[in-house]
Amino acid sequence: MLQAAVEEFSRLPGIGKKTALRLVLFLLKQEPDSVARFSEAIARLRREVVYCSQCFNISDQETCEICRSPRRDTSIICVVEDLRDVIAIENTGQYHGLYHILGGVISPIEGIGPSDLNIEPLLVRAAAQSDTLKEIILALSTTMEGDTTNFYLFRKLNPLGITVSVIARGISIGNEIEYADEVTLGRSILNRTTYENLISK
Repeated sequence: MLQAAVEEFSRLPGIGKKTALRLVLFLLKQEPDSVARFSEAIARLRREVVYCSQCFNISDQETCEICRSPRRDTSIICVVEDLRDVIAIENTGQYHGLYHILGGVISPIEGIGPSDLNIEPLLVRAAAQSDTLKEIILALSTTMEGDTTNFYLFRKLNPLGITVSVIARGISIGNEIEYADEVTLGRSILNRTTYENLISK
């Protein structure tokens, strides 16, 4: 039974067998009620949390809190890789538009193509809102995979006549968005440039 619990914990990202054993032993020392609350929280997370039908953020309703908020600027969509990037950008307090979570980036080496990501829903969303949508910000990590995805999205979105911009290169080349400090990330959002200007340099 102990080994089975260790095996399950070690399946989590970044958790090795030693850390998994430490976590299991910690839980064994806790009161039964505390462990029951922990397991119920995990079960509810999987049972009740869904993906937003509009932006693919996590939510407990069909559309997430950000998409539902009347205070958000619906004329701007910020495209990010995953939820961690949304959290990082929200923490800057510099962005007040909507989001679209791709669920990853294009990576031929890992066998991830456009059809494996939430790209088609973004294109459908942009086309449907082309009259009111002023700008799409590509806020992907400054890696080769991120740049490849930026270029692919620009080619697909450009015919719609919507301004496509990328965050300023205050983020070091090769860095992940989620690890950037809030000041640098905030300035990168504010000082973004159009993608067309970037590739013409």
